[in-house]
Amino acid sequence: MAPLLLLLCLPCAFAGHDYNQALSKSILFFEAQRSGYLPHNQRVTWRSNSGLNDGKASGVDLVGGYYDAGDNVKFGLPMAFTVTMMSWSIIEYGKQMAGNGELGHAMEAVKWGTDYFIKAHPEPNVLYGEVGDGNTDHYCWQRPEDMTTDRHAYKIDPSNPGSDLAGETAAAMAAASIVFRRSNPAYSTELLRHAYQLFEFADKYRGKYDSSITVAQKYYRSVSGYNDELLWAAAWLYQASNNEYYLNYLGRNGDSMGGTGWAMTEFGWDVKYAGVQTLVAKFLMQGKAGVHAPVFERYHQKAEYFMCSLIGKSGRNIQKTPGGLIFRQRWNNMQFVTSASFLATVYSDYLTSSRGSLKCAAGNVAPSELLSFAKSQVDYILGDNPRATSYMVGYGNNYPRQVHHRGSSIVSIKVDTKFVACRQGYATWYSRKASDPNVLTGALVGGPDAYDNFADERDNYEQTEPATYNNAPLLGILARLGGGHGGYNQLLPVVVPAPNPVVAKPKPAPKPKSTPTPASSSSPITIEQKMTTSWNDKGKTYYRYSTTVTNKSYKTLKDLKLSISKLYGPLWGLAKSGNSYGFPTWLNYLPAGKSLEFVYIHSTSPADVSVSSYNLA
Repeated sequence: MAPLLLLLCLPCAFAGHDYNQALSKSILFFEAQRSGYLPHNQRVTWRSNSGLNDGKASGVDLVGGYYDAGDNVKFGLPMAFTVTMMSWSIIEYGKQMAGNGELGHAMEAVKWGTDYFIKAHPEPNVLYGEVGDGNTDHYCWQRPEDMTTDRHAYKIDPSNPGSDLAGETAAAMAAASIVFRRSNPAYSTELLRHAYQLFEFADKYRGKYDSSITVAQKYYRSVSGYNDELLWAAAWLYQASNNEYYLNYLGRNGDSMGGTGWAMTEFGWDVKYAGVQTLVAKFLMQGKAGVHAPVFERYHQKAEYFMCSLIGKSGRNIQKTPGGLIFRQRWNNMQFVTSASFLATVYSDYLTSSRGSLKCAAGNVAPSELLSFAKSQVDYILGDNPRATSYMVGYGNNYPRQVHHRGSSIVSIKVDTKFVACRQGYATWYSRKASDPNVLTGALVGGPDAYDNFADERDNYEQTEPATYNNAPLLGILARLGGGHGGYNQLLPVVVPAPNPVVAKPKPAPKPKSTPTPASSSSPITIEQKMTTSWNDKGKTYYRYSTTVTNKSYKTLKDLKLSISKLYGPLWGLAKSGNSYGFPTWLNYLPAGKSLEFVYIHSTSPADVSVSSYNLA
């Protein structure tokens, strides 16, 4: 029987657009943005190796990573946000990506970023946050493979701090550690170690990164400061480690750092408050707030304010174009569209799992309305708009052909090896009024103006330039729309599956079969346990057990108390009270014939679960 918490499951998939195809293309875009030595399985074949001396002048290897947009600079802050959002997409919707055959590609995209961050963090309190600078780079129009621009490396350290940059990179490493926990446990542990160090560095040595790396100010100025990144990093470190220190950090600092105070109408690489509020609201729904419940409730209220503003039911609503697209600013507006739509998507699933509704100034709203809103934004992007234009390059028939992107707009070095000089690129290729010689498949461009107008011209950088952080949140939304609801409670921890089939070890798992409750067969409550997955970490095998409690009676089950012994790991989906466990905070009773599910992880046979007491009404 399907667990009660999943009864509100939304339709399996949406018709109209091919979201799975769009997902495949949007992941492919990241391969076009790669810097460094390209791998043998590189699918964007018009690109080649580039930036091979990055970091050399500073005595550090900074080869790799991503170019952020249409230029050839590696900016650390937006790159880290990109990796965080790709990881969050996989954490929530990796199951759907696996069903589409794209999970492996998505994980490779994350790892390309985290491999670079490991290099960029050579010491606990040193982080390289930029390679190249926008001024000299923008003076030239060259393929990455031909770069002659300055490749100076810029860092933060205790004397020149950057809490926002270090905090966001800590968040990226922590989120990615969850992604690789099953498929590459040693790498996952390494990422988490870097995340711990970067958070401590960010918190201990306070300061804005663009006061230390001043060349970033013109391009990625940290307007919001660093408090939002410190809270954001703490939230991701708690998700990754279950360490109460980070939960307490969110509780103690929520008010003073603005987490509970800022009512937001945007979310992106600079301002993280809405993302923090969404994650903390999730912790609250999971029953993890503990003594911090009053503070977490204030985070929760601000998360709901953001969601209500998206769907036009708040006191201060987000502006939209006549065609219905979120509109925040003329220059690369699409970044705000995908980031906000991602939060709406995950929050809709959190509410569905908790059997809750969104509380807006205009009244209560069903979770499905948030998902419908996210779908409307994606459909607009893919072509359902007044211009009938797809703003994803290579999707549909009518998409941007003159993208503001150096590599895409200049003939591939594999087709013509002739060197393209700094200014020559502007004269020969930038000013050329023709389609790009290389299709930048999957790139999401800046998009239309406030009135749905769009000019497909290479020099119209506000509208035709793509960016990695436009695409990153889109991965999760497309996976959700294409693959439907995952069929599981979004508030319970889901282990990201391995991207390829894993050959099982000959050692059998302990008691993989369903384990019945010790209660007698006449009991009105049944308990079924099953092992759903296992993985090895440092020679130790861990098991994830799913336990279903079913009310077999014809009455409503209330005041349930469970006794759980021989439990040696974390448990999710129940609330602990003294030595017993009861209904989670989002569930007060269990109707006749319905079930609830909880999960736990430890390294031995199933725990002993039995019914201590209950009432039937």
